[in-house]
Amino acid sequence: MPRFVIVLSLIYIVMAIYGFQAFRTLFKTQWAHWAYGVLFLGALLFLIIKVLAYTPGDGFRGSVALASGIFFAFFLLGIMLGSFMLLEDLGRLVAFGYNKISGAAPSETGHFPNRRKFISAIAVGLASIPFGALLYGMYRGKYNYQVFKYELEFDDLPDAFDGYQITQISDVHSGSFDDANKVAYGVDLINQQKSDVIFFTGDMVNDRTDEMLPWKDLFARLDAQDGIFSILGNHDYGDYTRWDTEEAKAQNLEDLKTLQKEMGFDLILNSNRYLERDGQKIALLGVENWGRGGFKKAGDLEKAKEGVSKDDFKILLSHDPSHWEDVVLQDDYHFHLTLSGHTHGMQFGVEIPGWVKWSPVKWRYKYWAGLYKELGQFINVNRGFGFIGYPGRVGIWPEISVITLKKKALT
Repeated sequence: MPRFVIVLSLIYIVMAIYGFQAFRTLFKTQWAHWAYGVLFLGALLFLIIKVLAYTPGDGFRGSVALASGIFFAFFLLGIMLGSFMLLEDLGRLVAFGYNKISGAAPSETGHFPNRRKFISAIAVGLASIPFGALLYGMYRGKYNYQVFKYELEFDDLPDAFDGYQITQISDVHSGSFDDANKVAYGVDLINQQKSDVIFFTGDMVNDRTDEMLPWKDLFARLDAQDGIFSILGNHDYGDYTRWDTEEAKAQNLEDLKTLQKEMGFDLILNSNRYLERDGQKIALLGVENWGRGGFKKAGDLEKAKEGVSKDDFKILLSHDPSHWEDVVLQDDYHFHLTLSGHTHGMQFGVEIPGWVKWSPVKWRYKYWAGLYKELGQFINVNRGFGFIGYPGRVGIWPEISVITLKKKALT
């Protein structure tokens, strides 16, 4: 068994036992105590069984991801309960020492102060919030599709594209899907937007092209008047799994390119296209993945710009928003709108429109979800259509972005 699993299991067991003190203080019945132990132990055993049966190259999905998600929910529950009990014990220790030194009246036991029920109630109540949220995220949150609508104004938008509507999806991660009906609902929701064009900004699979085969016909139903255009994301290259040979890995990528073509997607690889309407046009550029911090840097913006004029209205598809921050904004071309994904909003956070927008991923990415504007240029970072790793979403829901381009009125 991997060493990290052993260490994690020991921490898990210690905190579960320690956190049990809060549970036992509140709930006195024997069956509740047994239920606590059986559930914590069951979550651990489920994970261990799946880890022992795991074969490198299988990918982090299915029952392995489910076992990890359930374990993490119980792990966080134990950590929070145990932490509260530790803080209370420190307080009890201080009170006990003070009583001994000052000669104050001893506690009712004559030794150590009893645990206070209201502390245990606070511990159980607060720990139950993230625990319940994580379980809900696995049960319902991962398919809780949301449509985010934006209207952007530009001085130099060609008149023929005033009111032009774009739908963006990103990060499908088809290898993680486990409910065909709910995925079909999401695809239908995309088509219901009736946009002029659809853009897919990378990560169709977790690792292997065959993950997309069960979903090929479903996503081939996507429809837009001006077509469906796509780029590659970091997961599409197959870098996160084990291959028998480099040739097999290269063939996997070629198979993915072919599959996208069969689905009706126009895959743009460091190149460009033009969208035309009433004799006017806007430039559409797509780069391969370019990411900061160890991610693949196959994106070549200079190559994608070939044949595109500085004066053209430009939309750029680039999977990782760090590319926009590190490269695109510094370029001598003005890219009016960049569409990215990649971050998933970490699939965890708190969003209340107009009030709160927070996720731990903000400590890694400055631009991590939604619309941003810098130097007169926009980027939309899509929160992702699918999920990977943790098999759920909490607070940061799967997204369909709908962007309407508007010609800024003269004043």
